[in-house]
Amino acid sequence: MGKFLLCYLVGGLVAISWAALPAHGPWDQWDLAIFHTVNGWLGDSARWADLVAITNNRLFDLVVLGCMGLILARSFFARDMAGRRQLVAMGIVMLLSALVINQLGHQLPVERPSPTLMVSDALRVTHISEIPTKDSSGDSFPGDHALFLMIFAGFALRYLPRWAGVTALLMVPLFSAPRIFSGAHWFTDVYVGALGLATLCLPWVLLTPLADRLIARIVPYLAPLPLLRSQSN
Repeated sequence: MGKFLLCYLVGGLVAISWAALPAHGPWDQWDLAIFHTVNGWLGDSARWADLVAITNNRLFDLVVLGCMGLILARSFFARDMAGRRQLVAMGIVMLLSALVINQLGHQLPVERPSPTLMVSDALRVTHISEIPTKDSSGDSFPGDHALFLMIFAGFALRYLPRWAGVTALLMVPLFSAPRIFSGAHWFTDVYVGALGLATLCLPWVLLTPLADRLIARIVPYLAPLPLLRSQSN
């Protein structure tokens, strides 16, 4: 219960400080200050612009998925067959949770373009670098990319070894930063929108019996699968 209340305290304070305060409190000023700072870096170095372009290219998402896959694979092969079935069931519950939470995010009464579409003098990495990339979004709130990273981190902290949870947690700022650097997302798309959704929704899945019960229901259906079948069977 303590962890549940802590999540709601953090998520509630973040959401209220952005949504309820006049003019979003200080968040809009922070958004603009951060955007102007990182956007200026694009004009300072062509190599930096290329790096930002690479890390925002759709193919780079495979790197992120690869890191998640390595964490899951290492955890998978370290377990016995029963543990492996539980891990696969956890993955299914995690994907279902991500789909539901992401849909809830799209129901929020907030729609705003990315800073590159709202700030008139914004530098566009697509105009500076020849590497195909993404630097804008017509509806950037909340940050879907960061939200999926946070959901993965939440499940890793709950069900995987400590090293895996810590690694997944560090991946959140590391792999969500490129979207901010390119101007495809505001800072608050990640650290208000995505963080608020994650801290308000995930506790109902991970800090109640819900996820454990769903995993327990799925596990028996996995036993007949060749890779998850006990040798005695």
